[in-house]
Amino acid sequence: MNNSNYFQDKIQLPDRKSIRLRQHDYSGGEYFVTICTKYKQHFLGSIREGQMYMSAIGKIADNAIKEVSRHCPYACITEYVVMPNHIHLIVDIQRGHASLPVSRPALAVVVGMFKQHVVSMARLKGLEFGWQSRYHDHIVRNDMDSMTIRKYIRNNVAAWNSDCFYNADIHPDK
Repeated sequence: MNNSNYFQDKIQLPDRKSIRLRQHDYSGGEYFVTICTKYKQHFLGSIREGQMYMSAIGKIADNAIKEVSRHCPYACITEYVVMPNHIHLIVDIQRGHASLPVSRPALAVVVGMFKQHVVSMARLKGLEFGWQSRYHDHIVRNDMDSMTIRKYIRNNVAAWNSDCFYNADIHPDK
């Protein structure tokens, strides 16, 4: 008996609707990406008096962002911010680059590699940590869109108390 068919017949998994744009291949262009921590816990640090203070995991994530191009030479992080429970990135993927992955969209590879690297480094240091299973992306459509997103990223720390990811119930300073 083939085990994969057995499990497919016995376990009814919900169909997940893809949130990605069907006619886009996600292997070229600029993307605004948001990655949240598991249960939106403040694993990455805290914001006090308008300053982001990164935890050990926040510093691991910050370093991993700076290393993306080394591991994925077709991708460049052109703007980012590390927040207490999420990260915003602008990922620029060079269409037609010789090392673009062929089995999966380049954006998924970049995000997956980044998330796995941070989790692995946290485990090596004995730190409890996890990411939310998915991520949000927005295709940057033009220069005006790019400027608006970059301004949002640059002002994210200052606007923390009104951020949609701010959760006073788990905020360490309350």
